[in-house]
Amino acid sequence: MTEADIDAVSAVRVQGWQAAYTGLMPQAYLDAMSVARDAAERRSRFGRRLPQACDLVAVRDGTVAGWAALGPARDPDVSGTPGTPVTPVISGTPGAAPPPADRPTAGELFALYVTPGLIGTGIGRALLTAGLDRARAAGWETLRLWVVRGNTRARRFYERAGFVPDGAEEAYEVAGVSVPEVRYRRPVAPGAGPSRRPPTPSAPPSPPSPPASARTSS
Repeated sequence: MTEADIDAVSAVRVQGWQAAYTGLMPQAYLDAMSVARDAAERRSRFGRRLPQACDLVAVRDGTVAGWAALGPARDPDVSGTPGTPVTPVISGTPGAAPPPADRPTAGELFALYVTPGLIGTGIGRALLTAGLDRARAAGWETLRLWVVRGNTRARRFYERAGFVPDGAEEAYEVAGVSVPEVRYRRPVAPGAGPSRRPPTPSAPPSPPSPPASARTSS
């Protein structure tokens, strides 16, 4: 992800929230979300990069079609490092590593959103695969994420990719409404990647779609 991607990433995020959280968050809050406001906030924080944090964008036909962000796990019970949890920022420089003594053992997928009309085309899987590659490169043993408890579509996606609930739950407030979340985990070791279901024998093969490419922040 580069600074030039910010407006497109904000559009993906806002549209993703509005599509995913209808019925799970106050509709007035979702309707009031602004791509311009999100982009302005994102741009103001773009230079404050967290070591080992990484933004990924999926590009399809020259257009940003998905976005993911990951970094060291924030929750102190899984971060593997002492002290207060890490607060994520919008973009980070991939590849930078702290001294080994301070290296976290768990990463966190902070966000993964795909343009709603392109959900189911493989873009989410491409972003997740790229994120797992980054997690391995950072030396993390596990990757955690939080997902809204009622977001069954997202939960199925992560479960198919090998994530399982780790027993932690919490809620945060959105416009005065409590929104419960569930934490998931999975190892990042090679061979523990997204599951691949065999095609149904009676179903005709689908025509191939143009692949989406994922790139990191610079």
